[in-house]
Amino acid sequence: MKPSIPKGTRDFGPVEMARRNYIFETIRKVYALYGFRQIETPATENLSTLMGKYGEEGDKLLFKILNSGDFKNAVSTDDYAEKSAAALASRFCEKGLRYDLTVPFARYVVQHREELQMPFKRYQIQPVWRADRPQKGRYREFYQCDADIVGSDSLLNEVELMQIIDEVFSRFGIRVSIKINNRKILTGIAEIIGAADKIIDITVAIDKLDKIGLEKVNEELLAAGLNAEQVQTLQPIIELKGSNAEKVATMREVLAASETGLKGCDEVAFVLDTLAAAGSLRNEIELDLTLARGLNYYTGCIFGGGRYDNLTGIFGMPGLSGVGISFGADRIYDVLNGLDLYPSDTVGSVRLLFINFGEREAARCLEYAAAARKKGVSTEVYPDTVKMKKQMAYANAQHIPFVALVGESELAENRLTLKNMETGEQQQLSIEEALAIIEG
Repeated sequence: MKPSIPKGTRDFGPVEMARRNYIFETIRKVYALYGFRQIETPATENLSTLMGKYGEEGDKLLFKILNSGDFKNAVSTDDYAEKSAAALASRFCEKGLRYDLTVPFARYVVQHREELQMPFKRYQIQPVWRADRPQKGRYREFYQCDADIVGSDSLLNEVELMQIIDEVFSRFGIRVSIKINNRKILTGIAEIIGAADKIIDITVAIDKLDKIGLEKVNEELLAAGLNAEQVQTLQPIIELKGSNAEKVATMREVLAASETGLKGCDEVAFVLDTLAAAGSLRNEIELDLTLARGLNYYTGCIFGGGRYDNLTGIFGMPGLSGVGISFGADRIYDVLNGLDLYPSDTVGSVRLLFINFGEREAARCLEYAAAARKKGVSTEVYPDTVKMKKQMAYANAQHIPFVALVGESELAENRLTLKNMETGEQQQLSIEEALAIIEG
């Protein structure tokens, strides 16, 4: 039977990896430009670290790992009789695959707090796993590219992270509208309609506006326990219009009775005004009240990430504020593919191929290849003495721009024939002259 891989996972061939590495390297360079330093955490975490951090739905999507050895010994006959998958899993499994990079990062900060200089700015580019139903654009294994700052309450961190979002998408050549909202504004909304305990339900429903439309969102709000009057009060808030300044002004009026809501307006206004004063953004910033997160840990600004004031408190380190962003590499990959925005040299990493005419010629080619690599020119020597047509076809298939031929006459004269595969032009040159042309 032909082998296969689990649903929701993928193999990546050389072309895909070249493109993905271009994405990762672009993001990595921008993070480093802003002073973020890289860390990595294990693929597996203790379930005690992961459970209860993502809400009830998130807990169901955690991949759990069976304990080593005879894990059934810890379970009684009565436990089996209950037939509760969740109860059995808690006895069988002590570890799980990480669901995101933020909770492992919070664990890292608490575990290594004595070694860290605050504020601590880290970035992390690693895969995460979710036991979700696979569908187009949604995978069970995918990469996140996170940057976080912990140990600082300053809103300048939010400003900087939004500048990073702008810079990354500008380098990719993608025009985006960068959305911003604030959890305190959402909490204020819940307060003024008298449903402060429904904030999670409200944010989960509002976040679906673009996907399911206003009517379905209203149905979800009613199903969550809001009454018709409360849902009606939410309508102008959900569909807020105007410039950012006009939206903030309107929300100040709507939230006049909510101290928390007004504080959220102040935070958003500061970020928007500071970004406008800096004047370096190339993409639009938009206050969008439908941008919400059902995850439990966001407490302030939300913008492709957000502020979490209490996440490390879960691990016994209260009072440490953090803010972060995350780029989804898969979505960026799909957009760059669709718009064909990859640089022309992304896939063809090899610049020079030596054709193999025989043992003596190949020995000289290896000498020349060593000289090319010392100059930083990525080079291959074709390993087999086969027909030249096959070797040239290999060069074409691999998008190699230059081919070098070393035959009897070239051997005798200490030269090579360099062929430009794009123009078809051929020149007989020394290795030094050939490398000067290849290097441009």
